[in-house]
Amino acid sequence: MKGIKYRRVMLKISGEALAGEGKFGIETSTLDGISREIAEVATMGVQVALVIGGGNIFRGVSASAEGMDRSSADYMGMLATIMNGLALQDSLEKQGMTTRVMSAISMQEVAEPYIRRRAIRHLEKGRVVICAAGTGNPYFTTDTAAALRAMELKAEALLKATRVDGVYDRDPETHADAAKFMDLSYLDVLQRGLKVMDSAAISLCMDNQLPVIVFNLMKKDNIKKVVCGESLGTVVKGG
Repeated sequence: MKGIKYRRVMLKISGEALAGEGKFGIETSTLDGISREIAEVATMGVQVALVIGGGNIFRGVSASAEGMDRSSADYMGMLATIMNGLALQDSLEKQGMTTRVMSAISMQEVAEPYIRRRAIRHLEKGRVVICAAGTGNPYFTTDTAAALRAMELKAEALLKATRVDGVYDRDPETHADAAKFMDLSYLDVLQRGLKVMDSAAISLCMDNQLPVIVFNLMKKDNIKKVVCGESLGTVVKGG
């Protein structure tokens, strides 16, 4: 596996990424494109675990802001991640990958329960593990779930796949003069309030010195470039 820098990674994909050019649901061509990228990396021998959001179907925080009970809204959001996980599983298996969807909420008819040792064993056997339903608890985002699962599964890096090519001092989609950061410390992110991941996720990564790499998912071969150590996007780490 010459050239591979990270041999086991946690890939965090937002639910919105699956919607492609739309604002809701799953765009099949986008889903299949993401699956091809993941399959190519897994075929190289990289052990890949994923956490996927559910914002393309339901956003618990938004529903809570409109008056819905926060816990109920968050559980609905977790169910949305299950739907996305099953869609991604189907697409990956069409690429010839062996996969497992592991849910933090028990639903044995559609997914395995998340058990850390079993998940690690799946990774060691070359299976792509899709961790769904967040942490299984309300009030925690899928960013925090990704950081938690990355730590549990002993991932070497957390890859935060987005629709922009890194972290900026302001939204690059609305500010043409936004400046991009190549490297950041965890404290920089927390103190500046940068929208990389929520503070609980960044704090968890900081406590365990897990590097976070923020990059553009929509550019071809970017996942492969990141796992091979190419300078891409923004790296958040200690110091």
